[in-house]
Amino acid sequence: MTTPEFHPFLETDPDIALFRVLRDDGSTDPATDPHMPDATLKRAYREMRRLRILDARMIVLQRQGRVGFYGAAHGQEAVPIATGLLTQKDDWVYQALREQSVMLVRGFPLEKFVAQIFGNSGDVLKGRQMPSHPSGREVNHVSWSSCIGPQLTHAVGTAWSMKIKKQKAVSIGFCGDGATSQGDFHNAMNFAAVFKAPCVLVCQNNQWSISVPTARQTITKTIALKARAYGMPGIRVDGNDILAVYKVMGEAMKRAREGDGPSFIEAFTYRMGAHSTSDDPTRYRSNDEVEAWAKKDPLDRLRRHMVHKKLLTDAQDKALEEELTAEVAAAVTAVEALPPPPRESLLEDVYAEMPWHLKEQLLELQNAPPAPGHGG
Repeated sequence: MTTPEFHPFLETDPDIALFRVLRDDGSTDPATDPHMPDATLKRAYREMRRLRILDARMIVLQRQGRVGFYGAAHGQEAVPIATGLLTQKDDWVYQALREQSVMLVRGFPLEKFVAQIFGNSGDVLKGRQMPSHPSGREVNHVSWSSCIGPQLTHAVGTAWSMKIKKQKAVSIGFCGDGATSQGDFHNAMNFAAVFKAPCVLVCQNNQWSISVPTARQTITKTIALKARAYGMPGIRVDGNDILAVYKVMGEAMKRAREGDGPSFIEAFTYRMGAHSTSDDPTRYRSNDEVEAWAKKDPLDRLRRHMVHKKLLTDAQDKALEEELTAEVAAAVTAVEALPPPPRESLLEDVYAEMPWHLKEQLLELQNAPPAPGHGG
């Protein structure tokens, strides 16, 4: 089953049309260009490059049995990278599976990020969460739930709290196209609109909710169209065009920050790889479909724009790839050498002050011999 046929470039309604900036030759549409500073463009390209390299390395590690699970963002890098570049210090981010890189752009250390995937003693979550479900309080980044959808209501609740406290911060909640069939999506949309919560809700419509196509999720022409029923602005953006995402996301965040309420964004993109390392996409989609979307690769499109603006040469690109590959390799080497979390950490973070029965259990645990191969 395929998505309903229509012509988004002939539409003028923002929740049906597809907002774009980049042209195929690397130039931009003057009417929509956000005029990103050269330094921001270079940062965006560097972050997208690093994420592509990091994802590829993590998948190799999973195949080798060195980490347990990973969900790559290949083909969807533009949305999280643009978001990370736009957020301010006090903003909160509630990711779905493919937005974990927002925290890297916001300054979360790469080694701590990789340690979460390994779940060892370098992990700020102390090995308690699945890989690709990271959190980082230092960058206000909250883990998602594998039970699809509830992070949207959490994002809206955080935004409501910000409004009550008269803060100027923004909460950003992400979901995939499959989550729009969940009750949490509708609860979040309705509450956000009714109470004018300062949030941006973003659906990365990557065409597939694991093996279920978007056409099985909704009969509306677009997902962005749903915002109209809830009384909030909705816009459909080319999710493989980082300049377009940067402009749309920036305007939505500005609107929320100024007290004008929430916005909904449908980023129209494509998941180039498997849903996760537990998935085989060849069982439900064609190679022709994948190859067609490969021609719209967000990293390639940004690279053409950088070359067009004379901000990048082949030699510079090669040097950058070598530098980032070495950075990722060094992080993996450092993190993989770390031991597991100490056993005592099992009983931490349960109470502000440890009660007597946990103190007894802790003492028993400390006196017990270590499990084979774990060295305590």
